[in-house]
Amino acid sequence: MTLPPLSLYIHIPWCVRKCPYCDFNSHQASSELPEHEYIQALLSDLEHDLPYVQGRVIESIFFGGGTPSLLSAKAYETLFHGLRQCLTFADDIEITLEANPGTFEAEKFAAYRQTGINRLSVGIQSFQNAQLSALGRIHDGDQAQRAAAMIRDAGFDNFNLDLMHGLPGQSVEAALDDLRTALSFSPTNLSWYQLTIEPNTEFFKYPPTLPDDDTLWDIQDAGHALLSEAGFGHYEISAYAQPGREARHNVNYWQFGDYLGLGAGAHGKITQIGPDVRAVSTADGTAAGNHSNNRFSVIRTRKTRLPKDYLNPERPFLAASERIDEEDIGLECLMNALRLHQGIPLSMFEARTGQSLQRIEHAVQAARQKGLLSIGDPIQATPLGRQYLNELLALFLA
Repeated sequence: MTLPPLSLYIHIPWCVRKCPYCDFNSHQASSELPEHEYIQALLSDLEHDLPYVQGRVIESIFFGGGTPSLLSAKAYETLFHGLRQCLTFADDIEITLEANPGTFEAEKFAAYRQTGINRLSVGIQSFQNAQLSALGRIHDGDQAQRAAAMIRDAGFDNFNLDLMHGLPGQSVEAALDDLRTALSFSPTNLSWYQLTIEPNTEFFKYPPTLPDDDTLWDIQDAGHALLSEAGFGHYEISAYAQPGREARHNVNYWQFGDYLGLGAGAHGKITQIGPDVRAVSTADGTAAGNHSNNRFSVIRTRKTRLPKDYLNPERPFLAASERIDEEDIGLECLMNALRLHQGIPLSMFEARTGQSLQRIEHAVQAARQKGLLSIGDPIQATPLGRQYLNELLALFLA
């Protein structure tokens, strides 16, 4: 039995302004960011997590936020120098930086490319001013188009444009106009997902009027057809890509691969085969028991959430670490993998969970009986299951 591939997620918690729909760990930036202090904290955080690497190379890195493009290229250069002293990068490593059109400057992003960042994910959301205003974005439609046009000039030939649909007052044609505009810039990947109202957001307190269900359905149908005609494969519930240009970092998540989470509020997932690398810890950093008798285990980690606490040398980086119960490992794996249209090969399921599919036979059979799950090799959602993915996933939570 071998360990899964290992990725690295690094969270940059600051943004220019908190968007009303956003439930991520993001905080409005002050006039001057503590770049140097945060980079040093990230490297110290990594030192604590090095035992989790277990001899593996890093296959991908993803800088999420917040708005990672608020940091300077010099900050990323310093960070990469420190990372390479502790970790081995794969020769073809994918390194993605999330960016906001409101922070896009050609020279700055060309400098990012020089540091080794080789993929961008740009949060366009919409190219239409009325929609961007409703979403509380700091950029307008012209800035969004200028940013998309500058990406290749900055040296990036692999990039994702992030779009929402089902926006307040949005028609089918307006949603398709956003897609057509995005396609005109020849992205290699498109994230296209419906706006959802999440708890603990301004939209949850003051919900906007969204399109009715019939309009939402028509938007999705027409958008899927347009993207398919443009040669984009629908490889995940809200992700489309040109052939061979799927987001490798995200696919590793969905295939229940491993990832270290560094930064304020970052989450990680680590597989251990044999004695545990370290005891599972509680939120206050005290040991909650050593599970060294478990031959196969999966743990999830969560780092201190607030930037001021993460930067406080008297506070631990680790906020919580817990081992997934054995009876839940298979369920969690499928809840990730069923987002992928190709599902997950049976051999990969067994390798990533340390157990056979029979361990969750009750949920599998319930999904099969409803026509939502295809059991074979690979294990995957049926077309009906993809259409009703939330209902399918709920069966694994019952």
